Amino acid sequence: MTLKQRIKGFAEVGLFINRHFSGQHRPDEARFHEGLNKVIEVAHTYNNWFVPNFVNDAISNIGSYLNEQSLTDFARPVKELSNEKTVAVIAAGNIPMVGFHDLLCVLLSGHKCLLKMSSDDNVLLPFFLKLLTHYEPLFENKILFADGKLSNFDAVIATGSDNTANHFKYYFSKYPHIIRKNRTSVAVLTGKETKEELRSLGTDIFQYFGLGCRNVSKILVPAGYSFNAFFEAIVDFGWVVNNKKYGNNYDYHRAIYMLESMQFLDNNFLMVRESSDLYSPVGAVFYQYYNNSTEIKDYLESHKDQIQCVVGKDYIPLGYSQRPVISDFADNVNTLEFLVTL
Repeated sequence: MTLKQRIKGFAEVGLFINRHFSGQHRPDEARFHEGLNKVIEVAHTYNNWFVPNFVNDAISNIGSYLNEQSLTDFARPVKELSNEKTVAVIAAGNIPMVGFHDLLCVLLSGHKCLLKMSSDDNVLLPFFLKLLTHYEPLFENKILFADGKLSNFDAVIATGSDNTANHFKYYFSKYPHIIRKNRTSVAVLTGKETKEELRSLGTDIFQYFGLGCRNVSKILVPAGYSFNAFFEAIVDFGWVVNNKKYGNNYDYHRAIYMLESMQFLDNNFLMVRESSDLYSPVGAVFYQYYNNSTEIKDYLESHKDQIQCVVGKDYIPLGYSQRPVISDFADNVNTLEFLVTL
């Protein structure tokens, strides 16, 4: 299978996604549209974090970069392989379809993919791989699924917590590998943001209930900053607390903060607390004051190995943290470059 064929297969998946959400369904694809609606329901049944609107957002964003031009530009480093490898992908399940980009990179590079799915996200990926093989049947012998212990592979891409990452590094030390740890994202505010910009920050915080590495868990604000306008701007996100999992997290951490007499701001679905910590729990976001741009620069530099992205003026626009483009790599490690040099 040539690179052009591989690109064409993924581009067809992108076209299907765009047709699905625009309502421009083709009669010959009716079973796939019905199937996608069904797996979105099933995904939510198995994992209450995967509410349909967030799953739709994740799929739509993938569709936005699965076009022939973007794929062609992205795949420029790829050369036709003389020695095909099998690459094990251990996918996370914190947000919907989070393992798709790794699959894309492995298959575009021409290698085989041995996929070990998370139990939290094990119905969405198989659907889209089935769709991919429908448009390009030659992909069928390039995709393998792993149950239990991994075996017969040549390289590994694994994503997990800091603890599991240490385990992965030990276990897969003899293989070429990319091992990812916990990361989170930061917002930098000037105090001059409009209501709409602050509402967009709400998207960066609440999308996928804040479970992704691209979700904002820490806000840097100028000394003396008032959060009144922020709370007014994010009121439309109040529905998140009705999700049982989010609500339980919010209640739990609120109780802890109160028992420990911690100072925090609260609007009944989000707590905002001053802290030097980078990672805030679900239901809360941390903030830290700065006095000048040097302090911002120093903070971001000292935490660069823990930060996935930064939103705000002069950074990624507010509201776009969870809208990665095809060339945005997790942990800022170029997965495709790793694969083409195996």
